[in-house]
Amino acid sequence: MENIIKGYSNIDLHRRISNIIENHSSNKAEIRGIAKKLIDWRGVRALLDLGCGYGWFEAGLEGSFDLICGVDCLGENRDGFLGTAEKMAKEAVFLKAHLPAPLEMPSGRFDLVVAAYSLYFFPEMTGEIKRLLRDGGQLLVITHSESMLAEGERYFDFSGLKKVIQRFSAENGEALLREHFAGVRFVDYTNTLVFERGDSSDLAQYIDFKREFIAVDVDPELVKRKMLAELQELGELCFNKNDRIFIARK
Repeated sequence: MENIIKGYSNIDLHRRISNIIENHSSNKAEIRGIAKKLIDWRGVRALLDLGCGYGWFEAGLEGSFDLICGVDCLGENRDGFLGTAEKMAKEAVFLKAHLPAPLEMPSGRFDLVVAAYSLYFFPEMTGEIKRLLRDGGQLLVITHSESMLAEGERYFDFSGLKKVIQRFSAENGEALLREHFAGVRFVDYTNTLVFERGDSSDLAQYIDFKREFIAVDVDPELVKRKMLAELQELGELCFNKNDRIFIARK
């Protein structure tokens, strides 16, 4: 798991991959925008982002907050996160911590907790998240579908990686959240990444970004060579990028 997380330490690559995903997505509605509309923003003054990375979620926000706190195990993300959060919050804080772990913060401190593409790394945190939320506070989770590996599994065995995703996925997330939250709803985000013959560079970068994920099961260089060869032979490759957005209320 540690090696997978280290794959997010290259901030410039992470930002480039966000652009590649956006450019090659069949669904042109950005998932952050959809997630924002699901949140009841009334009274949201203090926000906690678990697995915050460089501030991807915050970069899509507007308005002002009293506090935005990000928690991430990679210190490389500190400057990027704070650079974004400080523009919209009276107080911006970055905590370097390996989750799951108790957080030394008062109970009920936050109005909104966000875990965007991160809760499968620490699903054990749901009880701690509930403690940190005020009564009526909200938890926003964005996560992958287990079917994200379907196309690749035609060529390789990704059973180890699937176990990582299954720790908190679109398919089992509701049941896991209901262990701690009574009010849970979700919206599916249907999407496909489409690469055409001239997109070899983008596909190679996308696979490089996922290399630590892939390495759980297969040599990433082998996967990259195979996928690039298939792209040239077939002229187009499509990859499932279906996600699910959960909103839970305390």
